Amino acid sequence: MTARFAFLSGVVTLALGAACAWPAFAQDGFPFGFEMTLDAPPQPGSKRVPSLDIGDSGGVKLELWCKGGKGQFSVAGETVIFAAGPLEDRSCPPEKARADDELVAALSEAATWERRGDEITFVGPTRLRFHLNTN
Repeated sequence: MTARFAFLSGVVTLALGAACAWPAFAQDGFPFGFEMTLDAPPQPGSKRVPSLDIGDSGGVKLELWCKGGKGQFSVAGETVIFAAGPLEDRSCPPEKARADDELVAALSEAATWERRGDEITFVGPTRLRFHLNTN
């Protein structure tokens, strides 16, 4: 009876450990359903900082330095593919339009992503760090 109790106790402990580990794993996944902001200061004369609002299925709404638009993330493990849709021009000054185009190009060139807590980094020729908006 003691050996059987020890075995059942071990199984219950293992099951509880797995259940407790699940939320931690889920928090480390790709942030579908979240909004995030680029880790960068606003451009001179503006308070805007680019943000991505990622839907549950990977559709994304982009609000950049000046332009805005939509795109799509596809994720498999650590691999990420970003495809931008058309961007609204919004009569952007040339320097902001160029910064927006460079940011979209850098997202499109990212091949992998990393997550550390509320920090998401897209890794490609340029590393782009975003912070989840958790408030």
